[in-house]
Amino acid sequence: MGGHIIERATSISEQRDSGRLTVLDTIRTAGEIARIDIATATGFSPATVTAITSELLGAGLIEEIIPETKSQSRRGRPRVALRLAAKSHLIAGVKIGQKIISVLVLDFEGNDVVSKEFPVANPRMHPEEFVDVMLGAVQETCVQGGFDINDLSGIGLSMAGLIHATNNFVHWSSSLEDRNVDMGPLLDKASPCPVFIDNDANLVAKAEHLFGLARNIDNFIVITIEHGVGMGIFINGALYRGTRGCGAELGHTKVHLEGALCQCGQRGCLEAYVGDYAILREAHSVLGKVVHGDVGSLYAAANNGDQLAVSVLDRAAKMLALGLANVVNIFDPELIILAGPNMAYRHLYEDKIIDAAKQQVVQIDAAMPPIRVHAWGDLMWAKGAAAYAIDQISAIKVRELPRNGD
Repeated sequence: MGGHIIERATSISEQRDSGRLTVLDTIRTAGEIARIDIATATGFSPATVTAITSELLGAGLIEEIIPETKSQSRRGRPRVALRLAAKSHLIAGVKIGQKIISVLVLDFEGNDVVSKEFPVANPRMHPEEFVDVMLGAVQETCVQGGFDINDLSGIGLSMAGLIHATNNFVHWSSSLEDRNVDMGPLLDKASPCPVFIDNDANLVAKAEHLFGLARNIDNFIVITIEHGVGMGIFINGALYRGTRGCGAELGHTKVHLEGALCQCGQRGCLEAYVGDYAILREAHSVLGKVVHGDVGSLYAAANNGDQLAVSVLDRAAKMLALGLANVVNIFDPELIILAGPNMAYRHLYEDKIIDAAKQQVVQIDAAMPPIRVHAWGDLMWAKGAAAYAIDQISAIKVRELPRNGD
């Protein structure tokens, strides 16, 4: 009997927290919104909205905006809107790539506060070194913004690899020398605030949903292409990660039996043909010499008529078209976004690739989901990481609110 009482109390608490987060998210999405409009958007009763917003106001998570009335003789009280309390929390987002560390600090409303980029001295690090480098970059960015890392409420960390976001466990990452690293204890010991890790493609999808091409779209897929290939999936407005946190690994789907060696250790992965390192490796094999620079230099050579460079890029394009067709056949999303700093390179998104993908999808009398290209700088990864951390800090602060009646 007692067990049922505890279970019921827990359920009530979870429902209350869920309601608070729903209201908080509604305010975040709207920017500014009146209580009655929150009730309409959420389906909650006006009394419930009033109670929840009172709690959020008391916790300093939101604030009231009382509009100025044009005339003192106007009847009735002015309509009071609510918005997030931007200054209540500072949140950092970090992306550690193969060449660049990007750090971006946002306020609680999602506004940029300060950002900074650093060169990566060692692209593959021991976990302890990785944590030190990451926190050092965050601290230096905070100093540039006129505050200290101790002023942060949380840090979101974007990493390439197989990440179990729920418990900060890294099964594998191209940034770490070790596999199966429990990053949670390392971060808890070294960081003055909570750190939340997720796969980098997931966090780009998060950024696209909040700030980018997928605003107001609840079912979409982001495919990221840089050093490796990643995929972020939004289903019904929420990220899909898989049971072990290892879902959506498009880059490690197999496109060639016993094919090219992937950095994950297996063979025939899509990434082993489309990722930057794979294209440069293929160029080395075809051209018979080391290709200096990046994929952009190879594209420049192809653009200048180098047929061997053209053949290397064509192979990558055909493999990408195959991957796109598989994504459409499996998910049939509303939108597919090709995202990444290398989207400026035409070989990854020109019309012939889209056409090739169309030939390989299941043929029905309906248009294929649109494929859009979003070229952005490295800070987009960091912005997604910061947005993820804002979500996590919001949940923590909501759980800390009084639980009267439990």
